[in-house]
Order: sequence, then structure tokens, then C-alpha cells
Amino acid sequence: MIWNQQYETMPRDELRKLQLLRLKQLVENVYHRVPFYRDAFDKAGVKPEDIKSLDDLKRLPFTYKQDMRDNYPFGMFAVPQEQVVRIHASSGTTGKPTVVGYTARDIDTWAELMARTVSAAGVGRGDILQNAYGYGLFTGGLGAHYGAEKVGASVIPISGGNSKKQLMLLKDFGSTAISCTPSYALSLYETAVEEGVKREDLKLKVGIFGAEPWTEAMRQEIEAKWQIDAVDIYGLSEIIGPGVGYECIEEKRGMHISEDHFIVETINPDTGEVLPAGEEGELVFTTITKEAIPLIRYRTRDITRLITDPCRCGRSFVRMNKVTGRSDDMLIIRGVNVFPSQVEAIIVTKAELSPHYLLIIDRVDNLDTLEIQIELAEGIFMDRISRLQELSRSVEKEIKDMIGVTCKVRIVEHKTIARSEGKAQRVLDRRKL
Repeated sequence: MIWNQQYETMPRDELRKLQLLRLKQLVENVYHRVPFYRDAFDKAGVKPEDIKSLDDLKRLPFTYKQDMRDNYPFGMFAVPQEQVVRIHASSGTTGKPTVVGYTARDIDTWAELMARTVSAAGVGRGDILQNAYGYGLFTGGLGAHYGAEKVGASVIPISGGNSKKQLMLLKDFGSTAISCTPSYALSLYETAVEEGVKREDLKLKVGIFGAEPWTEAMRQEIEAKWQIDAVDIYGLSEIIGPGVGYECIEEKRGMHISEDHFIVETINPDTGEVLPAGEEGELVFTTITKEAIPLIRYRTRDITRLITDPCRCGRSFVRMNKVTGRSDDMLIIRGVNVFPSQVEAIIVTKAELSPHYLLIIDRVDNLDTLEIQIELAEGIFMDRISRLQELSRSVEKEIKDMIGVTCKVRIVEHKTIARSEGKAQRVLDRRKL
């Protein structure tokens, strides 16, 4: 289902004209209202009147997460405080949180973007969405909530965790859709098996999953176990929250980016050079309709590639592939760049193993070591030591061959690795770097 035909199917030439108009308004606005951007523009030797085409975007400076922290809490706001009706903040593990604000119009825009997102997943009037994203300062819960209500769906604002109650409501309320992280969807399934919840007693038909990278193989596992469609969504608090990109249930081949609200680029993360569409690089977003805290060329650190081929669903927006990792979350182990999602892509090909794993990095005698703990799949019991050793060696070899790093694989019993009700914790780095 296409929620907004006017914009989601807008011809590309009209879309680019709209983007340029809004970009010019944006740079004029931030130059005069945000001291940070006035200084950044002056240092770059560029003025608002210099932006005459979309190609001129690359003349503008990048914005970094650290810039937002340096201007904590409200230094990046482009409107007076009395116009800000909502404040969210990131749950960053280091440094000060990243603060984002919303005007009333920003909230309406966010709801519109999430309406497109849930509609693309086939959710609309008459559906019941069980929203298991976290509410509070995290943007996920409220973003999904308002979008689902806008399309006329009933929303259960259960938030994350409390798996037994989640299952009870799935059954008793007849939830037809669920939104949460993909890792929690698998964890919830394990609880369903333990509690004896039968699939035929549920009306669930689709899952809207995001907030962490996940592989195509993980999608297939979720769909097979829950017997639902699993669609991917993309967003980040700094840009607006969830709703920046969304898969259509018809194709599931890349996430449509709402280009009437965002200009997207991919760059070489080392040089900042803008890359042609189709080449893998770091995502960079410019928000061209946000009022409270508009951002210019924000470096997300998310690594992916853009797809410009038309989608058969009829939407004209450019699409992005699944995020393969983050440039700042990238692990460098003995000079080799490693993303946890690369390891996951190997693990999920093994029927005996589950997608629950932990990468443990340490430094012994000045050399990095990597141990990967992987759980056995549900119902699998390895009572033969020789089979465990054979399986471990097989995974070790594939990781060495495909990623280029030597590791030690240790297979552990099912449900040994701690579960997370939010983003899965995949890495334990014990090095003092």
C-alpha cells in the first residue's frame, strides 16, 4: 500500500526540483539561525547564495555526532525554545547524549514518514500493531506509534521486554503486526516455544524490524519461525527517528528513502569523497524539511549502497541496501576490518547454530585475539565432542576465508548468551585501546 501517492511516486525530475528548493531554504535558514552552521559555512568559504544546484551540496561542510555533543543541549536548535514541543535524546554509551528536538510540524512530518513505513508493510485500518520498541527518550517507540495511528491501525504501546506478557497480548488481542528489533523477535519466539504458544492461535502477519543491522538470512529465519513477512526499516534519532527508509512488502529489496524530506549521499568514509550510486560507502543525510534541528550532510557512519533502479512497487524514491555495519563500530583486529554482521552472515548458514553470538576481543602478548561464542540452535544437543570440534573448525575456516581474520570459535549451549530486549550486544572488547 502506498500511503502518499503524490510524493512517493513523484517523477524524478520534479523531485529534484523540490529538493533544490527546500535545500536553498534550509541553508539560508541555518546560516542565519544556527551559530554553529554560520561558523562552519564561513570556514568552508561558502554562503547560502552559492547553492544554485543540487551538485553544490558537496560544497557544504559535514556535520558529525560530536558537533551535536559539543553544542549540548540546545546549541544546534534553529527555532526558539518555546516552539519545541518534544525533546528526545540518544542513549549513547560514551560522552553526552545527542539531543534532538521537534516542533509541532516536525512531529506531523515524523508521523507522515512512519505512516508511509507501516503502509509499505501492509498495515492499515483494521490492523492491530503491537509496538515493542522502547518508549521514552529513545525515538523508536513514539515514532512507530504515531505513524500506525495515522494510517488508522490500533496500537498496543507495550514497549520492550516482558516477553510472557507480549505473547499473552499477541494471542488475546489478536495483534496482526509487531514492531521491535529483529534480535528480540527471535528471542520472543524462543519464549513462545517454552510457553507452548501455538502459531495457529496467533493472527500475526507482519513484523516491522529495525534499530540494528540484520542479514537476509536472519530475515528468512524470522519469517520461517513466525510464519510472517519481515520488513526492514531504517532511521536514526539525529535525522528524525525511524521512518527515514522503509521496505515495501511486495519486493523487500532495499529501503525507500523519503527524498522529499531528505537528501542522501554515500561517501568514502576516509576521504569524504561523494561516491556514485551503487558503490558501498557511508550514508550522509541532509534534512530539508526539519524545523527544530535541521542537519546538513550528517555523517551517519552507517555503511551501505544506494539503489537507483525503479522498484516494481511504483515508488520513485532511491533505495538503500541493508546496513552492513558502521564505520565507527568497525572492529580492527590485527589490521583486519571486521563487522559483526559479516560474522552473522556465516553463522546463520549453519542449521545447528542460532543467530545468538558474542565476539570477544582481547590482547595477549601485544597480539589481538578473537573468540566467537555461538549458541546451539534450539533443540540441538551436541553430545559428540568430535561433532562440536568439526563444526567449530568449519566456522573458523569460513571466517578466515571470507573475512581474513583468524579466530577461535566456541559453541555453547542454547540460551547461554545473555539476551537483550533492545539492541543486541554483539561485541565485548577487552582491549585497552
